[in-house]
Amino acid sequence: QVQLVESGGGLVQAGGSLRLSCAASGRTPVMSWFRQAPGKEREFVAGIIFSSGTTWYADSVKGRFTVSRDNAKNTVYLQMNSLKPEDTAVYYCATGGHGSRPEQYDDWGQGTQVTVSS
Repeated sequence: QVQLVESGGGLVQAGGSLRLSCAASGRTPVMSWFRQAPGKEREFVAGIIFSSGTTWYADSVKGRFTVSRDNAKNTVYLQMNSLKPEDTAVYYCATGGHGSRPEQYDDWGQGTQVTVSS
């Protein structure tokens, strides 16, 4: 089992930027970001394959969010630009799987709150 620790959340005004980090306790082939807003289901945001750097995104964040990785640090980043109030959610990183559905992943971080004010 891989332990994941997220950081970097906070409060930002609409149009602003934040960068989230997720550090893994060991090597992992795929890491993804999900988010969950109050009263809503957890939804996929972005994913990355460590070996190739291949990325994929939810349509709602394409062109605004960028996922990247540091292989030496077993860390994934989520750069979030042009933030909107609807991006407000708890953001989670996940590994131990592959795909765009939460049930496809075994290991999860504790989550970090992102709040975008209008």
